[in-house]
Amino acid sequence: MELNEEKLHALLGKVVTEMGAAANGPLITIGDKLGLFTTLSESDPLSSNELAAKTNTAERYVREWLSAQAASGYVQYHADTQTFSMTPEQTMVFGNRKSPVFMTGAFYAIASVYHDEPKIEEAFKTGEGVSWGDHNNCLFCGTEKFFSPSYEGNLISSWLPAMEGLVKKLEKGAKVADIGCGHAASTIIMAKAFPNSSFIGFDFHAASIEQAKERAKEAGLSNISFEVATAKDFPGNDYDFIAYFDCLHDMGDPVGACAHTKAALKPDGTCMIVEPFAKDSLEENLNPVGRAFYAFSTMLCTPCSLNQEVGLALGAQAGEKRLKDVITKGGFSRFKSAVETPFNLILEARP
Repeated sequence: MELNEEKLHALLGKVVTEMGAAANGPLITIGDKLGLFTTLSESDPLSSNELAAKTNTAERYVREWLSAQAASGYVQYHADTQTFSMTPEQTMVFGNRKSPVFMTGAFYAIASVYHDEPKIEEAFKTGEGVSWGDHNNCLFCGTEKFFSPSYEGNLISSWLPAMEGLVKKLEKGAKVADIGCGHAASTIIMAKAFPNSSFIGFDFHAASIEQAKERAKEAGLSNISFEVATAKDFPGNDYDFIAYFDCLHDMGDPVGACAHTKAALKPDGTCMIVEPFAKDSLEENLNPVGRAFYAFSTMLCTPCSLNQEVGLALGAQAGEKRLKDVITKGGFSRFKSAVETPFNLILEARP
């Protein structure tokens, strides 16, 4: 085959861009941890000396960090004054922790997959799974940091109202289970919004449950509790509402999980399943969002499922059609897509 020089140069340009993005990942988490993004976003244009003084950091490192962020387009550089600033859009993504599109959490999770690359390489050879709890600790805080802004921005205002009659039940007082709750970002948001309802978070990862308890204690909530349990054996029945946030596809036996959930719900109960956004075919998912989710799915979601019984390995790009098949095989007779965002599908299932 004849080499196309134009295509080669375009591909090399893309790879160089990717090299810069990969190398900049740790700088994003450093900027988040040290308050560099937040301080810059809340200030008039600052020099590297001024930002270092405000954040109690070393100027020479801050100068290089700012240069990398400016080259990435994540901050603005003003050559006439040799200062840096952030636009409102950059602030939403990197500087405002309450923004629904705050993205620094993703880079903590990305750090974990680099640490765990040898484990996944071995899994490629053996076909075996890798347990969620066997990943680097950066994954657990990164997952919380990445999903929390979207939950804060959408859960109460959009997702729950999309479930037929659910908000009234929650306002009156409902019994709620949050399956695969992790560090309890979703559970705490709901418990704060609906003080008359009782919430219990379940997760099979004991360390996450301990962290969830600490989070709830810090929030001063009395209508919330947590237990270590899987989606197929969590205790209780007569739940009014059971939720799965970005976790059903990680499970080895999501059909069994849905069957247990249906049995635990009241006859008029509701199950909400939040999943990564995806269309139903590979060709429809060959885009930037699909690319990120397929990468995380290869390193995290698929190995997690393969490490459990059945090991269905839905992956993070299962799509609505396949998810509907799983949910209805679990015994739910009513299913619909309730609402969606650029990053999530929000599905409603009823007995």
